[in-house]
Amino acid sequence: MRRILLIAALLYTSVVSAQNRQAPAYPLVTHDPYFSIWSDNDTLNASTTKHWTGASQSLNGIISVDGKLYSFLGKTEKVYNTVLPASDESNYTAKYTQDKPADGWEAARFNDNTWKTGEAPFGFDKGDTKTTWKSKELWARRAFNIEKLSSNNLYLKINHDENVEVYLNGKLAYSKVGWTDNFIYVPISKSLLQQGENTLAVHIVNVTGGQWLDVGLVEEPDNKDIANIQAAKQKSLQFNATQTIYEFTCGATDLKLTFTSPLLLDNLDLLARPVSYISAKINSNDGADHQVKLYFGASTNIAVHNTYQPVKGVAYTRNGLEIVKAGTMEQPILKRSGDNVRIDWGYMYVAVPQQTKAIQNVSTELNALKSLVDGNAAGQTELYGRKLMLNTVIPVGTVGKNVVEQYVMIGYDDLFSVQYFHDNLRPWWNTNGTETIENQLSLASQQYADVMQKCEAFDKKLYDDGVKSGGDNYAKLCIIAYRQAISAHKLLKSPEGKMLFMSKENFSNGSINTVDLIYPSAPLFLIYNPDLLKGMMNSIFYYSESGKWTKPYSAHDLGTYPIANGQTYGEDMPVEESGNMIILAAAIAKAEGNASYAKAHWQTLTTWVEYLAKDGFDPANQLSSDDFAGHLARNSNLSVKAIEALGSYGMLADMLGEKAVAKKYLSTSKDMAKRWMKIADAGDHYALTFNNKNTWSQKYNMVWDKVLDLNLFPKEVYKKEINFYLTKQNEYGLPLDSRETYTKSDWVMWTATLADNQKDFKALTDPMYKFAVETPDRSPLTDWHRTTNARRMNFTARSVVGGYFIKMLETKLKK
Repeated sequence: MRRILLIAALLYTSVVSAQNRQAPAYPLVTHDPYFSIWSDNDTLNASTTKHWTGASQSLNGIISVDGKLYSFLGKTEKVYNTVLPASDESNYTAKYTQDKPADGWEAARFNDNTWKTGEAPFGFDKGDTKTTWKSKELWARRAFNIEKLSSNNLYLKINHDENVEVYLNGKLAYSKVGWTDNFIYVPISKSLLQQGENTLAVHIVNVTGGQWLDVGLVEEPDNKDIANIQAAKQKSLQFNATQTIYEFTCGATDLKLTFTSPLLLDNLDLLARPVSYISAKINSNDGADHQVKLYFGASTNIAVHNTYQPVKGVAYTRNGLEIVKAGTMEQPILKRSGDNVRIDWGYMYVAVPQQTKAIQNVSTELNALKSLVDGNAAGQTELYGRKLMLNTVIPVGTVGKNVVEQYVMIGYDDLFSVQYFHDNLRPWWNTNGTETIENQLSLASQQYADVMQKCEAFDKKLYDDGVKSGGDNYAKLCIIAYRQAISAHKLLKSPEGKMLFMSKENFSNGSINTVDLIYPSAPLFLIYNPDLLKGMMNSIFYYSESGKWTKPYSAHDLGTYPIANGQTYGEDMPVEESGNMIILAAAIAKAEGNASYAKAHWQTLTTWVEYLAKDGFDPANQLSSDDFAGHLARNSNLSVKAIEALGSYGMLADMLGEKAVAKKYLSTSKDMAKRWMKIADAGDHYALTFNNKNTWSQKYNMVWDKVLDLNLFPKEVYKKEINFYLTKQNEYGLPLDSRETYTKSDWVMWTATLADNQKDFKALTDPMYKFAVETPDRSPLTDWHRTTNARRMNFTARSVVGGYFIKMLETKLKK
């Protein structure tokens, strides 16, 4: 859908300087799968900020310098007036048929009395469908009246899937082969519209699935009384683990803008606090004094799933803060689940300290700019509507050569975060329901200076540690991964008081707490706080130990985010998930120096390891973590996982003083490794499957043999595989296996960690960095891309990029 922000957009031309690409997209506000706002451009004012799903969640920043306006945050886009509403603005019905009509069906005077009447949108396999359409073709007609024609430019507003022809009063206005993912705005001739009765007619054909039709008409508003906004010139971009920092020239002033999401893993209360800072440091660049005001706008789209949902915005004062908040009128708490979903319950907040003397209000998008120009006149302290703006104007005052600093806080109170086996759980920071978001915002304000200092120190240390482990490009990849990996989770407590750190499968199927997402994401958390990895695993152990999951192997997931009432994925992954849980229990023990966590779940781990001892070495035709590649029997890499899991269990038994058990499983795993080397041997490499030596695959599961110092496989096995992989790389990396040219970047990082020298490690991982900074797909980092052209396959903003930290984990455990 077109991203709509300020009326000033009509005269706004983005004049930006090219910036060096540092990531596919940049995190600005990142806390959990719902509260997650990104910039998809290297220049901050060249595009509208978005949720990781791609939906517009506009943040806008403008600075007034001696009355001249400069836009530095978010691209303002066209604002349209409605001629004929689509369903995102109001409910409408249309005449339709799924049977081919007579010739002339598109004409204004065609008799459609025998057609059915249905409410839009029309569709089949997408959410929010009002009228089901399952056939290959659909014909639809809307009659409407225009009382007075204007001279403004006319646009067709349409979301279609897929091939479509649109007629206005019998004349073809638009046709396209293909589909759209959201509303698009297509200019059409104003001569097609007439005063009085009009007819919009559509023919749409489904070819590959995904039926959808929603259509209306809009026009540009009058251009009078529109302020002229210049684009601030972006001078630099610095991307760190917890901060994204931009520098601008705004006329006679310089502006340093810092987005900080303080996701420090050693401070759970801070980590869980759903508040980000947007800091502005301003100084004169010409030696003179200047009068400065700052405008910050936040769209209420941040608090809705669909932009047509009515919202309420309120401005008020509390706890020494000026606050403006908004949320949907409906508040359907935990009613919406799925993958391509935004939150539509709870409330968004924008807050500033009272001493800034800020003016805050709520307005329509059309009146947002007037908040900067006219102060309170354009907004209200309470407003109901759709697509509103929360406005904050800070009268900075006189700015000279000395830096003046201001900050705004943006937060989100989701009220209830997850349904966990039919209990609705509040977020970690309000587990008992006695805390308020206003108190959290107040704490965030009081701790501002301390938090900024801690984030800056942490960012430097992470980068330095990354360079020492794997080099500069490796460190930069870890920086790209950091906020993304953490903010794909939600931190909570179970009714029993156990920590829960629940992930969402972003753009892979929307599952909650999938075990084969926990597994690749684990290295990041093993380095900085193993308790968070326990928080991922606790619920999976509970699922089995409570008797809710009765199979002799681990579950795949707990449901579809945010509903965690039990597995909803259609098929089990017995070897994959059981192996994952056992290996990670051993990794926790290695990181902490004791096996107490494994001991607490020893009976469950024993059940799973017995399954693997029986069925894990030569896996049946089943799915693995790489389920997008389909079923695979005799998967040699999955066999490695079972072997490593048996060895991990033996290691845990030894740490717990169970010497006989340890000897048994360490001996079994080593014997399996020897058998594996013979059966999988394909000469200069080891095969993808035991039965086909003309194949190959990344043996990324073997990395735990090295990281946990299990030594089940000779180091010659690692070397043999690495040498072979180096002959199979494409421009953007090593394919996952011999079947396809795509890869999984997290697995590449694991595979590369098997290398015994830095040169080979870099040879395998540098293409991952090249992909990250050259992919044409400007979205949060995907972990699944095509190695020939750097195109994103699908997965977006997933937690698994925490796996990039595997090399740093190896370094830490060696120490």
